[in-house]
Amino acid sequence: MKFASVTPNLVVADIDRSIAFYRDLLGFSIQATVPEKGPFAFAWMQRDGISVFLNTLESVQEDLPALAVRPIGGSNTMYIAVEAENAEMGVDALFNAICPGARVMMPLTTQFYGMREFGIEDPDGYVIFVGQRVAEP
Repeated sequence: MKFASVTPNLVVADIDRSIAFYRDLLGFSIQATVPEKGPFAFAWMQRDGISVFLNTLESVQEDLPALAVRPIGGSNTMYIAVEAENAEMGVDALFNAICPGARVMMPLTTQFYGMREFGIEDPDGYVIFVGQRVAEP
C-alpha cells in the first residue's frame, strides 16, 4: 500500500467567495460541485494536479457536527510546491501576479533550507505557503 495524494478539505464561510479566490487569484478551476448548480455545498478545485476541497459550514454541520463547532481557518496552513525553469518564472512571477489581490502573511523570502517562499491568507484565514527549490540545503 502507498498513499497516493493528500487534499486539503476546507470549511469556508462563503463558498462563492472562496471559489472566486481559488479560481480568479490562484488559477484553480472547478472540477465538480455539489449540487451541480448553486447554491453549492461543496466544490472541488484543481490546478496542475493539486486539489482543494471547499465545504460550506452548513454541510459540515449536517454531516460532522463535532467539526462544525471548530473555528474556520485559524492556524491551518497548506504548502504548495511549484516547479519552473527558474524562480523568476516560477514563485516570483506567481507572487507578483497574486500579491495585489491577497493578504500577504510572509513576503517572498529565500529560506536557509533552499526554498524561495511566500505566504498568503485566503478569505477564511487559511494560510497558503508557496515555495520553489532554488538551492540545495
